[in-house]
Amino acid sequence: MVQQERAARTRESLMRAAAEVFAEEGFVPATLGTISRRAGVSTGALHFHFENKQALARAVEAASLATLHRITRQAEEHHSSPLPRLAAAGNALLHALEQDIVVRAGFQLVGPAPWRTDPLDLRGAWQRWVETLLHTARRQGALAGGVSPA
Repeated sequence: MVQQERAARTRESLMRAAAEVFAEEGFVPATLGTISRRAGVSTGALHFHFENKQALARAVEAASLATLHRITRQAEEHHSSPLPRLAAAGNALLHALEQDIVVRAGFQLVGPAPWRTDPLDLRGAWQRWVETLLHTARRQGALAGGVSPA
């Protein structure tokens, strides 16, 4: 069990280090050597957890998407109306973008890139969730006239 906990900590440390380096340098110039040094582990340890830089980026994006889903789920659980849900989730997402480098880097990695084979669509997921809420608000008569949900 101790070994599994250490492996999980190492993986988290590598993801955080990768997020920091991706945010500072961008994906293309970032190197696995820089990321492993930032995490305080060998490149061998990095390769034990992640096949390559793309796998690290994918893990950062996946962690960001998980945070986004947690934020929207909590807003849905705590607010019954669409506009308060949107306000709560928007505030929580802004806080996460400000405070959590993994979330911030995940959103920065979004977009077309030659290294992407199966990109996660963080911005699209957020946009679809917001549009769904706004359509619901419109149906309920909660949107002012002239406000378009799309």
